Amino acid sequence: MGQCTLAGKRRAQAMRAIPAVALELIKQVRANGIKAKYVLFDSWFASPKMFAALNDQKLIGIGLFKRTKKIYYRYRGRQYTVKTRYQRLRQSHRQQRADYLYSCVIQTATTKLPLRLVFVAKRHCANDYLVLATTQTKLTPAAIIKLYRRRWQIENYFKAAKQYLRLDQTQIQDYDGLCAHMAVTIMLAWQQRRQPDDPTIGDAFYQLDTLLPIIDLVTAISQLLGELLV
Repeated sequence: MGQCTLAGKRRAQAMRAIPAVALELIKQVRANGIKAKYVLFDSWFASPKMFAALNDQKLIGIGLFKRTKKIYYRYRGRQYTVKTRYQRLRQSHRQQRADYLYSCVIQTATTKLPLRLVFVAKRHCANDYLVLATTQTKLTPAAIIKLYRRRWQIENYFKAAKQYLRLDQTQIQDYDGLCAHMAVTIMLAWQQRRQPDDPTIGDAFYQLDTLLPIIDLVTAISQLLGELLV
C-alpha cells in the first residue's frame, strides 16, 4: 500500500518514534487553525527533548516526569536525577504545602532549558509521589497542578468507556481496525467535551442496584400497605 493513501500514511507513522510523530501531529493541528498555548502529556512523552521541541514551537509543555536514573539535571551547579533531587528536598526539611510537597527550578543537562518541577503526593499511596514539569517556570505550583488535571479528564473518559461501553473487550487485531476503533473513541470523547449538560449520576444507579434487598411477596405487600396507611 502506497504512502499516498491515508492508511499508508498511518502505517508509515507507526514505524517512526512516537515522540516525533506526536510533534508532527501537533504541527498539523496548529496548521488547521486550532490554537493552543499548553501541551499536556504523560510520562511516555516527557523528556528534555520533547520540552525543548515544544519550546521551539512557542508552546508550553506540562508533563508527568519519570523517575529514571538515566537522565540528569543541574541544580545550583550539581547534577541530580529527579529521585535524588526529591531526596535532597526531604533532607533539607523544607516545609511541605497543603496541595503539593516541594517545587524547584532545574536545568536540563542536554538542552540547558529551565524546568519547574512540582512534587505532588500520590493519592492513596503513602510515601509515594508524582513529578510534574513545565518549561513555564513562572507558573505557580498550584497553577501547574490545575492545568495538568485537565489532561486527567482523558483518563476518566477511557475508564468510563471501558466500564460502560466495553471498549476494552474488542477483538480487533489488524492495524486499520485498531485505528478505526481509536477514531470512534476519540469522537465519543470529543462529543462528551462538547456536551453542555451537567454530568449524570449513572454510578448511583449501580450502587442502588447492589443495595436493594431481596424480599418476599408478603413482606412487599405489608410494606406497601404500611406506606399507604401513613
